[in-house]
Amino acid sequence: MKAHEVLYRSYGAPVYTLATRILGDVALAEEVLQETSIEIMRHLREFREDAAFGGWVKRIATNKCLALLRSAWHRKSRALDGADDEMEEAHWGAGERDFSVQLADRQRLEHALQALPPTARAVVWLFDVEGYSHEEIARMMGKSVSFSKSRLSRAHEQLRASLGTDEQEVSTCMPRPNNC
Repeated sequence: MKAHEVLYRSYGAPVYTLATRILGDVALAEEVLQETSIEIMRHLREFREDAAFGGWVKRIATNKCLALLRSAWHRKSRALDGADDEMEEAHWGAGERDFSVQLADRQRLEHALQALPPTARAVVWLFDVEGYSHEEIARMMGKSVSFSKSRLSRAHEQLRASLGTDEQEVSTCMPRPNNC
């Protein structure tokens, strides 16, 4: 039990952050955190010591997130969540004047990411933040490499449009890769 607690404390925050960013929903992120913890305990013996443990944990969490995004239940529930968007908008807007410009920019980016369709948000997060290649993303999603590239390109366009900034300003938070 103590080892389980140590693992949870060590990897809980990164898994929760990853799930929140991909799914855009705190409750679903908590569910993924729980399921990832269970999966780690069940398959700990299968871990190959030649791989990075943190990478293995993030891979499990990513797969759990993608499975949720693919589920019919998730797609139907997102259509019913219009009221949640208004509450979230009020939450992010409250007290924004009291924070620094950097925090305001971060919140604008967070809101713009939330506005992306779930699959596009997942591709952006996996590619731009987690550093997965288009080949890895395509394999995880069961799609083609061109699917990953086109989703990323369209998502970057949507982010630029919703942030209302020129390409120079956006490039500081989303560098444009040469392989896309």
